[in-house]
Amino acid sequence: MRLSARGATPGAWAKLCLLGLGLSALGACTELRAGANPDVPMYRHRASFAMNLAFSRKVVIPARVTGEPYERGQPEIDPRGKRVFVGSSDRGLYALRAEDGSHLWRFETLGFVQCQPLYDPLENAVYFGSNDGALYRVDAKDGKLRWRFMTNAEVARRPVLHNGLLYVTNANDTVLAIEPATGKLVWQQHRTPAMGMEVAGHSGVLVFHDKVYAGFSDGNVMAFDARTGAERWQPVDLAAEAEQTLGELPQYLDVDTTPVAGALRTGSAVFVGSYAGGAFALDSETGSQVWHNPGVVGVSDFYLWTEHHEESDEDAAPRSILVASSGTTGIWGLDPETGAELWRRALPQGGASPPVPFAGALLVSATQLGVFLLSPLDGDLIDGIHVADGVSMTPATHGNRAFVVTNGGRLLSLQLPGAEPVLASKL
Repeated sequence: MRLSARGATPGAWAKLCLLGLGLSALGACTELRAGANPDVPMYRHRASFAMNLAFSRKVVIPARVTGEPYERGQPEIDPRGKRVFVGSSDRGLYALRAEDGSHLWRFETLGFVQCQPLYDPLENAVYFGSNDGALYRVDAKDGKLRWRFMTNAEVARRPVLHNGLLYVTNANDTVLAIEPATGKLVWQQHRTPAMGMEVAGHSGVLVFHDKVYAGFSDGNVMAFDARTGAERWQPVDLAAEAEQTLGELPQYLDVDTTPVAGALRTGSAVFVGSYAGGAFALDSETGSQVWHNPGVVGVSDFYLWTEHHEESDEDAAPRSILVASSGTTGIWGLDPETGAELWRRALPQGGASPPVPFAGALLVSATQLGVFLLSPLDGDLIDGIHVADGVSMTPATHGNRAFVVTNGGRLLSLQLPGAEPVLASKL
């Protein structure tokens, strides 16, 4: 499979794949404006490429000689402190300087760290999970351990800090609320995992309007009271919807997508995906179905992109696109009001990461190719940097800079020249 894009010829793809990581500047750039209307992105009109490589630095320790040859998860950026926190399959969590990727400290766990960390600037603390089944709090200054909470299953999704509680899920279909200062359990909810085959991975949590939303491997989506953990919905069985669509019980029941909230004309909705059943919008208050698109199978992540207008266009209604990432059917742009397909792009060989916003566009990693910039309006290819060993990790972005660790263990910092300055001290 190849990542297709209208206007991107096979020759253009070959040109992208010849771009080496040793290049640090890729030509002059017309001015970019952060949040510009991407109908005609400024960087599309450049004679050369849009993204520069700011630096590349090896970060994982040489001891990473066994186990998974991929780096997953996602970095966390501290703009004020100009730091990047990122986990690795060498079992460590790293703190690195954002300016050059140099090492600040490393904290070692007993398993791969495939979870995006959560940085709390008020406490200067970092929360993260590990495949060893534990959730950790460490000091952001020096990596000193403050507490360790054993959840009894791998923690691969980013924790959420909301109104004085820390929320997290694990791969054993458990949702936990924890006191962030002490690591003490406040409440937990557990569902018996599905029997039979499961897709690797698990849902994270969404906290929205005093409810905690999560998906489970048995095909259900649930909402809990954020303070007490009491059920606020009857379980919504997306596997049953998939069975009706397919005419038989699907092999994979999993709801591994972290729910995403958004406003619709009829109220607020929670967007979730069933591996076999497709994409769904559920009423955030009741759990009733707003729409269902059964074609978006294999979905693993959603991102709700909203257009930012220029000041002169403040009266114009902003457009929103629900971007769905699927390991089997590609990257989709959906109408969040109806679920109708707006565009779809096939995946490159090996699949792609969830897209993340980057100066009005979308940045995505391709497992066996590199990092690519797409238009959110139609999925068209804007730019790309080839990486010989591929990139499985989801990038993290701030201003005009992006950070990601390659499968070979190198931290890349990418830059869009002319966009809003990165990691400004005023932040």
